[in-house]
Amino acid sequence: MFSRRMVLVVAVLGLLLLNIAALTVSSSRPDSAEGAAPLALHLTAPFQKGLTATLGWIRSIWHGYFNLVTTAEENEVLRSEVAQLREQLNGYNELKLLNGRMRSLLSFKEAKARNMVAAMVTGKDASLWYRTLIIDKGTEDGVAKGQPVVVPEGIVGQVIEASGRYAKVLLITDRNSSVDALAQDTRARGVLKGGGAAECRFAYANRNDTIKTGQRIVSSGLDGVFPKGFFIGTVSEVHKGVSGIFQEVAVTPSVPFDKLEEVLVVLGPEAGS
Repeated sequence: MFSRRMVLVVAVLGLLLLNIAALTVSSSRPDSAEGAAPLALHLTAPFQKGLTATLGWIRSIWHGYFNLVTTAEENEVLRSEVAQLREQLNGYNELKLLNGRMRSLLSFKEAKARNMVAAMVTGKDASLWYRTLIIDKGTEDGVAKGQPVVVPEGIVGQVIEASGRYAKVLLITDRNSSVDALAQDTRARGVLKGGGAAECRFAYANRNDTIKTGQRIVSSGLDGVFPKGFFIGTVSEVHKGVSGIFQEVAVTPSVPFDKLEEVLVVLGPEAGS
């Protein structure tokens, strides 16, 4: 069985041979009006017409093929350029967001009038038992153990370890964390302790003090670590019970710990303040 391609090739070759034969006969006796030349012309003219049409069709397909190849290559180049532009746009968006966050940190620092250093969060403890994070500032930047770490939303935690270029921060949600605090409006005193998850406890709050859900809890400044008046969180639940001298108070921290990317370490009061 012959393929379509083979049949096409044979047909084209046949037409070419007939055309050559006709031209040969015609050229041998160009002044003759009789004989084989007119007959050959009569017989080969339709074939020449068909051959011309076939060659034109093949030429158009050939050009069309190359146009498709060229278009495919151009599309690939355009797709690559679009991918690069999207990557650049994503980078610009990240820089824009970072710039906004850094401006917020700077404004917060100026409002508090304290000596602070900004740091990037480079790691977080994935353990279920500890709530810590790593920042990219250390003793070379003035960071030391015991210093508080904050953001405009509130208190993050406290530095518990520091090396030359890095430091570890214990979050206020860790069970080992404690912050002397008070209810901002009623001034009810207590100690904010980590709950090991997203919640904290406002411990040792006298059951006779007025504490209600929605109240803001701030640092009292009496523990010698966290400056006075820094926002910590909002009261989410209150249970006084039927006995005991303390009431049970749950506090939702104001800091979105799962979204932290930059923080401020409080080094101390501003020079000359």
